[in-house]
Amino acid sequence: MTLISAPAGSGKTFLLRSWIGEAGLAPSAAWVPVPRQERDPQRFWISVADALRGTAAGSTLVRELTAAPGLDGWAIVERLLNDLAPLDDPIWLVIDDVHELGPDETLRQLELLVMRGPPPLRFVLATRHDLRLGLHRLRLEGELAEIRADDLRFSLAEARELFAAAGVELSEPTLAMLHERTEGWAAGLRLAALSLAGHDDPERFAAEFSGSERTVAEYLLAEVLERQSEEVRCLLLRTSVLERVNGELADLLTSGSGSERTLQDLEQAGAFVVSLDARRSWFRYHQMFADLLELELRRTAPEELTGLHAAAAGWFAGHGYPVEAIRHAEAARDWDLAARLLSDHWVSLELDGQAATTHAMLAGIPASVVAADAELTALRAFDELERGSLEEAERQHTLAACMSESVPGDRRDHLHLTLTVLRLSLARRRGDLPAAVEEARLLLASMEAWGAVQDELRDDLSALAVISLGIAETWSVQYEDADRHFEQGVALARRVRRPYLEILGLAHWAVVAYMLPSPAAADSGTQAMELARRHGWTDEPVIAAACVAFGSQMLWQGRLDEAALWLEQGERAIREEADPVTALGLSYDRGVLELARGRDQDALAALRHAEHLARRVAAHHPLAIKTRAFLLHARVRLGQMQRAEQALSEMDSPEREAGEIHLALAALRLAEDSPRAATAALMPVLDGSAPVREPRGWVVQAFLLEAVARDALGDVPAVGSAVERALDLAELDGAMLPFLLHPAPELLSRHARHGTAHTALISRILNLLAGEQPQSASADPARLHTPLSDSESRVLRYLPTNLSAPEIAGELYLSVNTVRTHMRHVYEKLGAHSRTEAVELARALGLVAPSSSRR
Repeated sequence: MTLISAPAGSGKTFLLRSWIGEAGLAPSAAWVPVPRQERDPQRFWISVADALRGTAAGSTLVRELTAAPGLDGWAIVERLLNDLAPLDDPIWLVIDDVHELGPDETLRQLELLVMRGPPPLRFVLATRHDLRLGLHRLRLEGELAEIRADDLRFSLAEARELFAAAGVELSEPTLAMLHERTEGWAAGLRLAALSLAGHDDPERFAAEFSGSERTVAEYLLAEVLERQSEEVRCLLLRTSVLERVNGELADLLTSGSGSERTLQDLEQAGAFVVSLDARRSWFRYHQMFADLLELELRRTAPEELTGLHAAAAGWFAGHGYPVEAIRHAEAARDWDLAARLLSDHWVSLELDGQAATTHAMLAGIPASVVAADAELTALRAFDELERGSLEEAERQHTLAACMSESVPGDRRDHLHLTLTVLRLSLARRRGDLPAAVEEARLLLASMEAWGAVQDELRDDLSALAVISLGIAETWSVQYEDADRHFEQGVALARRVRRPYLEILGLAHWAVVAYMLPSPAAADSGTQAMELARRHGWTDEPVIAAACVAFGSQMLWQGRLDEAALWLEQGERAIREEADPVTALGLSYDRGVLELARGRDQDALAALRHAEHLARRVAAHHPLAIKTRAFLLHARVRLGQMQRAEQALSEMDSPEREAGEIHLALAALRLAEDSPRAATAALMPVLDGSAPVREPRGWVVQAFLLEAVARDALGDVPAVGSAVERALDLAELDGAMLPFLLHPAPELLSRHARHGTAHTALISRILNLLAGEQPQSASADPARLHTPLSDSESRVLRYLPTNLSAPEIAGELYLSVNTVRTHMRHVYEKLGAHSRTEAVELARALGLVAPSSSRR
């Protein structure tokens, strides 16, 4: 048996006729359409018997029913069952609009026929809502095929076919919008196609098409709204101001009771009411039906709109739904309530990634009201900051601070707290690291001092402050402190269920994991990306820091193609005007990547853009120094010696003394054939008097440049010592990037011939310089879903040796527990169950050399 249950206009009758035709059932199908509000059981059974006229039972029964009109329905069913018992040829009995059958007794009689009919007699029942038929046994036995509204909803492809058949051509975006607005409702799409056929401007008409369009409104009025009782119509109209409704809220707006049961009945009846939860307590109206209801309410009772919105605002506010409360308060023009709610919940909404929502709600309040209110002015500053107008954000912050005395006493602490969060956000976005640390600590202290802070807000702000401390410490190269604060902040964000804030912490923690062997941080980048995927935020700015971390890691290991993919994702996600620091990190990495690829002109463009971004962040930011250093490298590569010299002369004294700038100066002197001057420039880096802020790759570069300079001077022992030292550090950290930035293949080949502990590493470097990219770490997704962290990669390089975990720990100056944690993560990411299997898989993926060994 087939049961088709779908609302008006869903296309069920069209489906039935198409199905019968396509299946070749027309000769054996008996069609019984039930007239609206069929109240005469005998008339219905006459229709059934007439449909079965081709059978012996049908032909004789019609004559008897006509001659004896008082025959009981039960007797008719028994007669049909007896006469149909010998039926051999299959026949389909299709009964359409079964919901129109009046007495329950008729349904019971139909149930008897369905359950006891002979096997060749098959049924198709079509109805607008579920029937109270005892079909559970058929369902359990798998003998019941059920087709619901969702099954009949048109897909986008089917909608395209429908419009094409009607001769209507629409652009893909317009068609998609129309399909979304109608929710695939067959009648709505059909009415749209009819209206659009021959229209002068179909694109504009489609963009404006809604449930208030005349043909749609007439259909919904006749088929749905006018068929309801006065009480139900009142409920539908009064609750049409809501995006979602439950029984309690509907009772409030209608001054009635029992609304939940009414809504459940409407949903079951297919009256364009959709349940939103498994308990069927929250509901919404189909978009087209909601449009009609709003139109009818404005037409019949416009004076009630303000009161309905005000009542809804109060209910939502009292039940912890601030966004809906604010929207209804604005619709009721209750600016005081809207302002208080928006101020109370702004920070929490921002931390939930709802910046677009807060912007829209603030825009819904008149500008004159915002300008006269200190708390709203502070929120305006937040809004400008989120959109990247840092200068305007600072101006609005100053205005709000000047107006603080006008704020009522019971709101003043809240305003001061808001302004502290605002200053912290400004400092973080500008990369003003000392100010960010100061404001974060002030925020933590303020919450301790002001007992009026709500517990929920206290936890949110504590997590924000601690994560902000971690971000400032990360860029200040205070990785141990940052690691500790990220661990605390992410735990807090998880406890208060703020996934957006959790991703912010995890994404920046990934930068720490790249720089520091931290077991807690090892998978932070992977966790950030997974959480972002779960919430649909993979193209949101919040994940850009994780892309920087992954891109830097791949770049460091010489995996240039993989680095490019991560940087591209970060570039898609970032909004430079709103987060110039992370944008600077992406542009800096892009410039270094292009230098490593040998695309010097592209590198120069990326680094010049990074330098432009550096002007927007606080002075002497670590990334700014590194950007200028590599900008000098790019100019040297392009032969722009005079420009490089000029840039050096324009730097202030502290900047010129930075270790990174000394390396660039050494590269410049080598390009000018002045190897002695190059060694002089390198000496402060090598002896530590001009330290680099991140010693890893920069020190490898220093020894490599020292080797090149000593080679030019003919100092063979010094060359060998410098190359071996560079290789020692590179082997320890898996550094391939320095050898791509300062290629010296002949020098490395000569060093390998003269004896070295790093033959395999030199081989890999030479392969890279020859253009052979290492096999992608994600080439076999069944084995490696996420890249290894730098710490895990360092441990992995020791796995092919005979060293035990304690011995590896001694080699890497790590604790044994840390090494074992990294080994476990390596096994999990490779899908290995043993050390031997992990080594084999790693070699297959190109993560370790075929004969890589430390001993």
